[in-house]
Amino acid sequence: MSLLFARRVAQLLVGLFLYGFAIAMMIQASVGVSPWDVLSQGVSLQSGIPFGLVTNLIGVVVLLFWIPIRQKPGIGTLLNVLLIGPSAEVGLAVLPTPDQLWAQVLLFAGGLALLAVATGLYIGARFGPGPRDGLMTGIHHRWGVRIWIVRTVIEITVLSIGWLLGGNVGLGTVAFALLIGPMVNVALPLLHVPESRREPKLAGNAQPAAVIAATPLESGTST
Repeated sequence: MSLLFARRVAQLLVGLFLYGFAIAMMIQASVGVSPWDVLSQGVSLQSGIPFGLVTNLIGVVVLLFWIPIRQKPGIGTLLNVLLIGPSAEVGLAVLPTPDQLWAQVLLFAGGLALLAVATGLYIGARFGPGPRDGLMTGIHHRWGVRIWIVRTVIEITVLSIGWLLGGNVGLGTVAFALLIGPMVNVALPLLHVPESRREPKLAGNAQPAAVIAATPLESGTST
């Protein structure tokens, strides 16, 4: 195994763990979360299933939608489905819930910044997008629908369903929508692993990361 490939694997795993932990930070801040996390919160509240497991299950359902749009998951896609939920549960278990507004804002801001870095790490590793990002780009490539339209329709849909189920919609949700794209655009070039002619050709290597970074859905994801 080359050092470059080892770096990609390590970067992928660290990025996915930090991604879930960042989600937990924003949830504990209690000022609003991303559209997909609003949906996961709502389903968790109504079903009694832990948030992390709901996140995993929603990832699996979204991945099934890849079939009609002819998307092929990479190793990073599958690990995204498996690992982000448990890492979010770790964060929820160890992070306290602040009771003062300034502390809530700081916790949310830290979570948002960490999520941007984590997104740059796992996308920059070039092992494939997360299931939600791949759904967006897959619809765009399959039917030619503009990415901003796909993103808007998907996010409004999941946000509405999550809100109706009791998910936390607030100023943090608005801040996430406005800031995560530009923040990931800064992080991705810094964390993108350059290609090597000798590296193993695995599924997900050719995913257009620049398109994903410009319009992240994973939480996020990004996630």
